[in-house]
Formats: sequence, structure tokens, C-alpha cells
Amino acid sequence: MKILGIIPARYNSTRFPGKPLVVINGKTMIEHVWNGVNNTGLVDHVVVATEDKRIMETVAGFGGEAIMTGKHHKSGTDRCGEAITKLQEDVSKYDVIINIQGDEPKVAAEHLKLVAKAFEDPNVQIATLKKRISTLAELNSTNTVKVVCDKNGDALYFSRQPLPYMRGIAKEMWLRMRRVSYYKHIGIYAFRREVLQDVVQLPQTPLEKCESLEQLRWMENGYRIRVLETTKESVAIDIPEDLQKL
Repeated sequence: MKILGIIPARYNSTRFPGKPLVVINGKTMIEHVWNGVNNTGLVDHVVVATEDKRIMETVAGFGGEAIMTGKHHKSGTDRCGEAITKLQEDVSKYDVIINIQGDEPKVAAEHLKLVAKAFEDPNVQIATLKKRISTLAELNSTNTVKVVCDKNGDALYFSRQPLPYMRGIAKEMWLRMRRVSYYKHIGIYAFRREVLQDVVQLPQTPLEKCESLEQLRWMENGYRIRVLETTKESVAIDIPEDLQKL
């Protein structure tokens, strides 16, 4: 199975402009992500997809490959879709394409291994990750996306609200009751190549617009998402204050 890794990197982030170029321990964030992906040895080829010449030049400066994409994309997945149309090679040789977050400088090899392994099942179209929620702060935060799955491990729904709702029980007790486990979504996606090529053509859907979650667009159109559990935390940098997490 051949895997292509794409790292979407947008300069004009609303909450943290220039985020991919912020310097962490002597290297830009995008270089940390690039090195982290390559060091896993799991991906056959890696490219950065960006809308900014400064990021293009930075990637070229450390010996990486970057592709210029449009400024209009509403999600990293859409940016990946454009990137594969501009690769200077035959994309059909790749079986799986992994969308690796460009704002997670500590790339977890375990996360890449899990989503890649999911495609040993020929029925898997899209794969992503979840991690058990252990605090009320995470459970109640609208910045923490929750996911519930069926018995086969496929997603039933993603939401910014706590799911499932535990009727008749005070929310403060939900994590203690242990009737169900609560999970947050870890935002790495892997697609079969032809599935990615299809989903980026889909128009936005009502549930996606409501929750501002692109994966709901795919589900509303009948695509299934396999969700694997990890115990390893991801460290996403959304705002400058998040740099303290590192």
C-alpha cells in the first residue's frame, strides 16, 4: 500500500496569522511537522499544500516540497484535493492519502500507523481517530469535537456538544457514571485516493454548516468514517497561547 502525506498549511489563520512560520526551538512549525511525518517512515511521499509564497519559500529552504493552492478553500481537506491535481507525478500510484494537520508540530507516529492500518479492511473509505475524554472541561468545550460510533467502529455523528446525552443525570456526573465512554475527535484524516477525489467535489451540507465540521458533509452524502482509538494526545496550536503546551 502506497501512502501520500499532505500537510495543509494556511498563512492567513484568523486566530493565529502566520502560524506555520512561527519558530519553535530554532525551526518553523511547518518544518517540525514535515520532519515528524518523514521520520515515521510510514509515508512514501510528503508535500505541503499552501496558499502563501512565504510558506512555499520556507519549505523549499529546508528541502521540502510545497504546492501552491487557492485562497478560497474552506477546509484543509479541500486544499488537499487541489494539491493532488497539481502534483508533478502520477497520483494514481497512491492507494491512501493522509491529511496531516499543519499546526501539530509533535507529529505522533502512532496516529499515522493507526489510520494507515485501517485500510487493511477493504471496506474502509475514510479513517480518523478518537481519544477518551477524561475531564469535564474537555467534555463541555465547544472547541473539543466529540464523536460517537457504532459497534463496527464507524462514526455515527460528530458534534461540538457532549454526546451522548445522559438523560436524568447531572452533567457533572456523566464521566463518573461509566455507563458510556465519551470520546473526542483527533483531527487526522486518511482517505482512499478515489474517495478524497470525490468528497472534495461535494457542496457544503446543512449539518456541516450548523456544526462547522467538514466530516459531516461526507457523512450526509453516505460516506462512512472508520474511527480508531488512540491513547496518545495530539498537541494542536490554534492560538499563540497554545505554544505553552509544547
